[in-house]
Amino acid sequence: MQIHVNDLYSKYYNGSIKRNDFVSAVYTFLVNNQDISCLCHWPSSEYEDFISWFYPRLQKCVDSYKETGASFEAFMNKFILVASREYHTRSVVNAVTEYSTWSARVTEMYAHEEPPVYKYENKDSETKNTITKLIINKNGKKNTRRILSLILKCYYYVSDDFSDMLAPLIGMKPNELLKLLNAIRTIRQEKDNYIYQLRERIFCQYYRCMVIDKRISLVNENTITYKKLLVRQEKARQRLEKMRHRMSCIRTEATNSQIANVIGVKKGTVDSSLFQLKMQWKKMAKNSDLN
Repeated sequence: MQIHVNDLYSKYYNGSIKRNDFVSAVYTFLVNNQDISCLCHWPSSEYEDFISWFYPRLQKCVDSYKETGASFEAFMNKFILVASREYHTRSVVNAVTEYSTWSARVTEMYAHEEPPVYKYENKDSETKNTITKLIINKNGKKNTRRILSLILKCYYYVSDDFSDMLAPLIGMKPNELLKLLNAIRTIRQEKDNYIYQLRERIFCQYYRCMVIDKRISLVNENTITYKKLLVRQEKARQRLEKMRHRMSCIRTEATNSQIANVIGVKKGTVDSSLFQLKMQWKKMAKNSDLN
């Protein structure tokens, strides 16, 4: 190996072969001669992956070599050894990341597993009955504006299918109610985008914390790496808590002014409608508890 690689370098140094040809020849030699390399103890599949990953660094190895006593082969072996440690570290981190991600994903899938359909058979009828009661004001007359204000207030949680079910109950066509919902969504688009981006960042930070926790469990406690990971863990958790707190303080509902602009009424009308609806809901809940 020493004679062959050093001969190749001599030809490259003398200008007999070009740089790209020299790099390709060394790479081919490394691929075909694992048994006499400094990584002969590695599994062949892992060695092949490493050599493919190492190829861009092989070019840097060629450019960095200076004839100061050590041969190119010795310099290259040392370069490969250092790179192999970096590769191993990255492989462990990637494996830990994948493990942590799938562990969280399995838990999430289990926690959010949908219940059997039969548990939701009476959901629509119960919702319709509740809304029908709320539509009737204290004078026994229908006041659909209050429900409409509430629907627009909670637009963030109203799907199109749910909107289609609600529309007939408040005396509107499905496309009319959907038009109002789309109008309020357009007004709130910038805020909704911010909420979505923050939520995605929280998810990423959560997985980052999981990865650090897993890496800590694999490192010896009496090492500098362990202490550095503990510091990173503390900072990562603090950041996650701050992000979650910021998320909890963000209002996802539309403001009464925005609702008033969409419906075409004064803000005070919306304020009054939602207040009366709140009082009626409390009254219904109190009567339900008494029964």
